[in-house]
Amino acid sequence: MTASSSRSDMTRAQGLLGRGSFTCVLCKGDVTLTSSARGVAPLLAWLASKKDLAGFSAADKVVGRAAAFLYVLMGVGAVFADTMSEGAQDVLLAHGIETSMATLADHIVNRAGTGPCPMEDAVHGIDDPEQALEAIKVRLAELRGARNCS
Repeated sequence: MTASSSRSDMTRAQGLLGRGSFTCVLCKGDVTLTSSARGVAPLLAWLASKKDLAGFSAADKVVGRAAAFLYVLMGVGAVFADTMSEGAQDVLLAHGIETSMATLADHIVNRAGTGPCPMEDAVHGIDDPEQALEAIKVRLAELRGARNCS
């Protein structure tokens, strides 16, 4: 893939994200994947699909460390986020993934704005993408269990 086609992929991904109906967009060549699911759900679904996503350009609404680890596992080449945490940027750059963002934040907060994002909390202190994936799955199971009990 040339630098020019990579830029074109990122421009297309950002354009689709900017239209407002998607939370996450992946582009590479003539292949475009989109999702309107929230949080890390689309990334987990794409990982589970076993599709070869190496070299895709991703545009996402919010990227924290948890999402960054999932992008590493997906093998994307570049990630743009409307909001990206400093920790996410560090993870992506450490794995050779280009980053860009509209807003760089200290950290990602939960949807209620009352504390840290539970996915961010789940990967706190983890540096290995595979360990991060397991921690994310455990936290999601805990959150689902808490919702089912209320």
